[in-house]
Amino acid sequence: MFRGATKVTLDAKGRMAIPTRYRDRLAARCDGQIIVTVDKDHCLLVYPLPDWEELERKLVRLPSMNKAARRLVRIMVGYATEVEADGSGRILVSRELREFAGLDKHAVLIGQGNKFELWDEHTWNEKREAWLEIEDDGELPPDLESIAF
Repeated sequence: MFRGATKVTLDAKGRMAIPTRYRDRLAARCDGQIIVTVDKDHCLLVYPLPDWEELERKLVRLPSMNKAARRLVRIMVGYATEVEADGSGRILVSRELREFAGLDKHAVLIGQGNKFELWDEHTWNEKREAWLEIEDDGELPPDLESIAF
């Protein structure tokens, strides 16, 4: 499981070091083979290869005549990029992916259980503050009603 928020930097070539605390788990889970793709919130999603392959199988089975499903598959699978952690634990984030997410040098890697979100630091700070300011109307999806926080 990946959890927590970690500030990371990308070098001029777009390389990002995976934080040390995650490297052993990633090595055990996927031997450094990672998929990076886009999210509609304009961040990047970083998956260990086996987790991505499971999701990808579900995505490509979505009905192609459904416009929303087709758009989701087109974006997520279309941008999915295989990367491999080098000996120093770095991955190369392609220019196309960095441009999509507005990534420059300073970023935040957010653990999301089986994956990470990679955000431009400034964008993350703005979004986080906006989400925290939203008034809760008490309406929870049925799946969350039984969870105690």
